[in-house]
Amino acid sequence: MMEMMLNAAFFDRLSRLRLAMGGKSSMNMTGNRKSMQKGSSTEFSDFREYMPGDDLRRIDWNAYGRLDRLYVKEYMEEKETVVSILIDTSASMRYGAKSKSALACMLAAALACMGLNNMDRVVLYDMQNMQTPFVAGGGKRALPRLAGFLSGLTFEGRVELTEAVRRLPAKGAGMTIILSDFLQDIFLEPKAEALGNMLRFLNYRKQNPVLLQVLAGEELSVELTGTKNLIDMEENSALRLTLDAASIRVYQAALGEFLSSLRSMCAKAGAFYAVCSTETAIDQLIFEDLRKLYDI
Repeated sequence: MMEMMLNAAFFDRLSRLRLAMGGKSSMNMTGNRKSMQKGSSTEFSDFREYMPGDDLRRIDWNAYGRLDRLYVKEYMEEKETVVSILIDTSASMRYGAKSKSALACMLAAALACMGLNNMDRVVLYDMQNMQTPFVAGGGKRALPRLAGFLSGLTFEGRVELTEAVRRLPAKGAGMTIILSDFLQDIFLEPKAEALGNMLRFLNYRKQNPVLLQVLAGEELSVELTGTKNLIDMEENSALRLTLDAASIRVYQAALGEFLSSLRSMCAKAGAFYAVCSTETAIDQLIFEDLRKLYDI
């Protein structure tokens, strides 16, 4: 799956995109993001008066001819930004004829590619093993190792999503992308306090939060009818119930309310939020549905 997605044609299309950070980097490593610090990139920033010790090659002789005073040119220094991608590896992500886990990995790979294309530092986290992230840098040379990391993920057990986010190391300003179905009790509460607290934490850490809710087509549009055993993939418990048109309408209304509450909370916090269905082609998701995430 990873090899198919990371083929030359797909990578070439990704190479035209860069993640929109919504701010300037504060990192200390060389990359392609513009920092508030002055440095030696080729993008002009400002003039200032010459001081002893300044590089004589930066003197603007045209300004000297007009003003009879020495000025030097300053340039924006290009810095590396950290793109953190957190992947929910709980058992519920295995659900779906087209599994949520497969889509989450494909989205993670595509977004990581965009970061690497721009020479950002990309850090991928298995949310059950936050202490051992995969760190990638240096452009597309890291792609084979990145694909290997994603292919090796196992989706079992439970993930305490808010706790995993709080274990995210402080690495300066950047972007944090969370890939999850968000189907946890704490997010189903009416006031969504857990989500609000998580977003405030990310904002405090100077992160640009991106929440991609990965859901199976079967979860978004229920077509099952009759008496069924619903199995909790994480708790291994079962619930027997009868599905008819009325109960499906109740489910769809509750789902719509849940998604709307997440969308509203993210909008208030200035976070990007989108629902990604396993029934949607990866090309449409990347190049159309999520295009607000990118600078082109």
